[in-house]
Amino acid sequence: MQKDAERHEPRACDAGLSRAFAFLGKRWNGVIIGTLVQGPAGFSELKRAVAGISDSVLSERLTELTAAGLVQRTVDDGPPVTVVYRATPASEALIPALDAIAVWARDNLD
Repeated sequence: MQKDAERHEPRACDAGLSRAFAFLGKRWNGVIIGTLVQGPAGFSELKRAVAGISDSVLSERLTELTAAGLVQRTVDDGPPVTVVYRATPASEALIPALDAIAVWARDNLD
């Protein structure tokens, strides 16, 4: 039998942190949010800003981020019809965390 001092609680990551990284850690989500907190953008502008993302993946991620309340999608009937994406207050609340991650990456990753 183990003594009380030798018993260890199983380690687990904070549930909130796990949820955040499950969503923000999904490829491109954090980068898209980081781009939109700089200002509203259309699809083409986002595609240029997020180098390497395909049209279909960008569309899928924007749909997910919109459904999660982190991105607002606005359609202007035009003509021409335009769609603009912008950060919501929920995604703007991520700015300090995203800035800290960017500093950490510059300091610690090659």
